Amino acid sequence: MMKQQATIKFGAHQFIWKSHWTDGDLHILDTVRWLGLGQFEVSLGDDVQFDRRRLRKKAEMLGVELTVGPGNLWPMNCDISDDDAGHRELGMAWHRKAIEQAAELGAAAYCGALYGHPGRPRCRYPPKDEFPRTAENLHILADHAGQFGMRLVIEPMNRYRTHLVNTAQHAVALVRAASHPNLLINLDTYHMITEERDYGRAVRQALPLLWGLHACENDRGVPGGGIVPWPAVFDVLVEAEGCVRLMLETYNTGPGDFGFSRGIFKNLCPDAEQFVRQGVGFLQSCLVAASERRQATS
Repeated sequence: MMKQQATIKFGAHQFIWKSHWTDGDLHILDTVRWLGLGQFEVSLGDDVQFDRRRLRKKAEMLGVELTVGPGNLWPMNCDISDDDAGHRELGMAWHRKAIEQAAELGAAAYCGALYGHPGRPRCRYPPKDEFPRTAENLHILADHAGQFGMRLVIEPMNRYRTHLVNTAQHAVALVRAASHPNLLINLDTYHMITEERDYGRAVRQALPLLWGLHACENDRGVPGGGIVPWPAVFDVLVEAEGCVRLMLETYNTGPGDFGFSRGIFKNLCPDAEQFVRQGVGFLQSCLVAASERRQATS
């Protein structure tokens, strides 16, 4: 008998609209719901200030699940994997605070490259204790998040962003070493294009621990028309058990310099609503096609 098809929850990242969330941005959640999305990721950081209770109330009213990532100002010395024990302590304190802020939002998960610090790959042979100490700290953070009913989710990033976790296989190994049931994995189709030779195999490796997938093209543009092998991705996703969050992610390239500040030098997302409509439409077509292929071979 064929297993029940996975539940796919479509979502979008705040960065498709803007860099920093404020109390004046609640209308974006109305747009998110109007576009048919059920999930939205908000970015926190030391340079982000807003009324978390107001955002939580708005999201709950609309039935939109919130997740949180540390995508804004995150001090470089706050790194739970750092060679310096003092910096590891600062990192643990910083992430505990972010988890507590996410809990105030009623967030379902705290997600990102939490195992290190994006943007600082260490170009040296890793110390023997780097992997185990990182796993131990992730266990502690996963336990802290669990006290608020929130998942802790790590995301592999490419070699230009981190040296610690580049592939699905790396992420699975770290989660297994951390040995906490509250720790899961989010994959990202942009980072995967550099590091994975077989998308289907990578998704399958992570599938038992998969929280979700950040979806965009190889250039961070809207899904479709690039070189990401979407059929391979969806042929595995339809085998998932439970809910998989499929979240569009890029940086807005409309007025202002946000896109440029994040290294996007092409006009990939001048209109957030159009990006989401086009992206979700394409991803839904991929899901339907993969479901039909699965039924045909069952």
